[in-house]
Amino acid sequence: MPALSSTMTEGKIVEWLKKPGDKVERGESVLVVESDKADMDVESFNEGYLAAVLMPAGGTAPVGETIGLIVETQAEIADVQAKAPSGGAPAAAPAPVAAPAAAAPAALAAPAPAPAPVVAAPVAVAAAPAPVSNGRVVASPRAKKLASQHGVALETLRGSGPHGRIQAEDVERALGLTVAVPRVAEGAGPAAVAAAGNGDAAPAPAPAGDAFGRPGESVSFNTLQNAVNRNMLASLEVPCFRVGYTITTTKLDAFYKQVKSKGVTMTALLAKAVGVVLARHPQVNAATSPDGAAMAYPAAVNVAVAVAMEDGGLITPVLANADKTDIYSLARNWADLVSRARSKQLQPDEYSTGTFTLSNLGMFGVDRFDAILPPGTGAILAVAASRPTVVAGKDGSMRVANQMQVNLTCDHRVIYGAHAAAFLKDLAQLIETNPESLAI
Repeated sequence: MPALSSTMTEGKIVEWLKKPGDKVERGESVLVVESDKADMDVESFNEGYLAAVLMPAGGTAPVGETIGLIVETQAEIADVQAKAPSGGAPAAAPAPVAAPAAAAPAALAAPAPAPAPVVAAPVAVAAAPAPVSNGRVVASPRAKKLASQHGVALETLRGSGPHGRIQAEDVERALGLTVAVPRVAEGAGPAAVAAAGNGDAAPAPAPAGDAFGRPGESVSFNTLQNAVNRNMLASLEVPCFRVGYTITTTKLDAFYKQVKSKGVTMTALLAKAVGVVLARHPQVNAATSPDGAAMAYPAAVNVAVAVAMEDGGLITPVLANADKTDIYSLARNWADLVSRARSKQLQPDEYSTGTFTLSNLGMFGVDRFDAILPPGTGAILAVAASRPTVVAGKDGSMRVANQMQVNLTCDHRVIYGAHAAAFLKDLAQLIETNPESLAI
């Protein structure tokens, strides 16, 4: 699967925290906006009163469009509401991002000072408010959905999110569903999670909710799925080629057993191995420039590892500086990224700055597959399951060894066959002969 575009062009209004007439403090959350990859808390840059909601919950607006009006005094509310375009009543909501003040819409002949619009797209993500705001419990949309489905009273929970915001895992913990490793379905590209049989957590089952539908139903693509679709189509314009390699994982599997108890996952090991080898093969870490006129060489090795979201779509959390970060820190970073990806709390630079992508379907027992190149990068590595295989030695002897198939998809404008082959050869040598060096 391709990585998602980092450019946000529109946002869906998930919930309104305030209703017309409510007091709004500067920096206070007003609504939740769903972008391509995250639910973002939108805050007001102005102190005053929410006079009108121009885009109700459930609606979608392009970046920069006015979706609500804020005035300085209560006396101005009625006048603004009388002149504002009709809009649906907002629903209650958790936190969001702040939108800059802008001139009032021309159609509003608003009294001075003009009401300040709340724009559809946040400029900067701000921290969520306290667990309760104006009598409403502050929780992520997924947490609210889970709580509603299972009859959990949100006000009785203690939130583990920013400023006490209740996350999905807080509801799961209350239901006794807590697991040691985040229950996220990792795979379906770009996703390097673990080679099958190596002990990483199994992916979550596909949800039976509205993201995938039931037999006989037709379900519209959500925002995240639409972003994936756009990038899949964009990938068709890239001249790609693929190179495969068989890697013996016997030593890697043994080393993994030694470090697993210290919190190191197979995902972290694979990302670290790829990062180290990419540092020696900068051509494979490069990409075609946006205008297609040059080869762009990133200053860092950032390995993107995708996560299939339980409510549909994919997101690609990025392990920054994978070649230089120690394996234990890398594993902790990955656990944190996955947790926040599930609750849609990642910052844009945490999912859009990958320079190389890993995709793994090994946990499903897949023995080989090809991955689609994410736009904006030069290569993606598809990792299949590690399986016991009968191997012939150079002397004609036979033995059993764990092996996995990997396939590298490359942008041929930047990477040639010799580059791809040399990268895979070095990656195999590291994994087969010296995986212990990954802990240094």
